[in-house]
Amino acid sequence: MNREFGIPDAAISGMAGAVAVTTVHQVARRLTDSAPRMDVVGVRALTRGAHMADVPLPGPATLHNAALAGDLLCNTAYYSLATTWTRGIVLGLAAGVGALVLPPRMGLGDPPKSDRLSNKMMTVAWYLAGGLAAAATATCLTSAREEPPAVGPDWKSFGELGHLRGT
Repeated sequence: MNREFGIPDAAISGMAGAVAVTTVHQVARRLTDSAPRMDVVGVRALTRGAHMADVPLPGPATLHNAALAGDLLCNTAYYSLATTWTRGIVLGLAAGVGALVLPPRMGLGDPPKSDRLSNKMMTVAWYLAGGLAAAATATCLTSAREEPPAVGPDWKSFGELGHLRGT
């Protein structure tokens, strides 16, 4: 990895991964009833936190939007670590497995329809896609930084016309 890859690039890469996984989840939930619903787990977490803090709950739409915003923020931070292809794969697979295993252990219940094999496979695959999107973005940012800047056309490649430029 290039030494110049810093926090802004990591944040951009992380955001790419977060947007990828969140977009896939949101599109799929509109297309099929068996899609993973990590947004529901996020709403449960916010509801639980609000009850523990004795804070009134907002309406369902506001709560759902807050859960999505929290997903984007946390996934951006998480996927910002996916600065290589290997890290992207490992982090994506770990996030997918964690999304299935951790909610019940955190008192949030099982993710909806996670008893279905297809749902489990989609969950892991989509988080893997987020890791790959972050790694691809990181790779592009690093490659762009390592390429020498273009200084203009190579006038010698214009053959006879090169003499017009004075070369």
